Amino acid sequence: MISNLAAYHFVAIDDPDAVAAWLHGLADAGELRGTVLVAPEGINLFLAGAPASIDALVAAVRAERRFAALQIKLSDSETQPFGRLKVKVKPEIISFRKPEAMPLDAPARAPDVAPAVLARWIAQGHDDGGRRLVLLDTRNREEFGYGTFAGALTLPIDNFTELPDALAPHRDSLRDATVVSFCTGGIRCEKAALWMRTDGMDNVLQLDGGILGYFEQVGGFGYDGHCFVFDGRVALDPALRPLQDGAEAA
Repeated sequence: MISNLAAYHFVAIDDPDAVAAWLHGLADAGELRGTVLVAPEGINLFLAGAPASIDALVAAVRAERRFAALQIKLSDSETQPFGRLKVKVKPEIISFRKPEAMPLDAPARAPDVAPAVLARWIAQGHDDGGRRLVLLDTRNREEFGYGTFAGALTLPIDNFTELPDALAPHRDSLRDATVVSFCTGGIRCEKAALWMRTDGMDNVLQLDGGILGYFEQVGGFGYDGHCFVFDGRVALDPALRPLQDGAEAA
């Protein structure tokens, strides 16, 4: 059995090359494959391998004080979904190109909603204050083609950087709603929610842990289809089972 790790943490990194080399060494030692992204704003990991090796890497990373709050999502597969290990240093761990959406510069993290609370709101059709609920998918059209929350607002984008322009025509219609942004694992909806609130949409929350966190804690209630993932499994169902079990190209 292969253990699959998706993890990220926004934290100031003044030595990204050194952190990348350190993470490369940890992954190599555990014979892990996947992608490691390091930027001045934090780290983003998609790794797979033996469960003991994944556990050892998570323990080592969290033992480093600045990464102690690393958010992780775990799922299983029969085969290795990655062809090789890739470690990259980039300007952002997810490119958005909006300085006002930099989590490290914000006075606080954008408010979030827990999966169990969102499930209750979906069942009610509104939040606990009676405001109508709008679920905003911050992923691209290829991803939400595999599945999304029922009735979610999806945008015709191919890249995350296109979201602000694509959202513009909908902003007036969202003023009376509680808007919950969501993505695969939490990175994009965290940045998107922060940008929207900075840009005057103070009715926006983020789904804590993204779709994968929702699947882990709630299952598929209110969700139609699969969640696209960036490896050879293609997509996961609400039980975190892969659409296909095979490695991506090296």
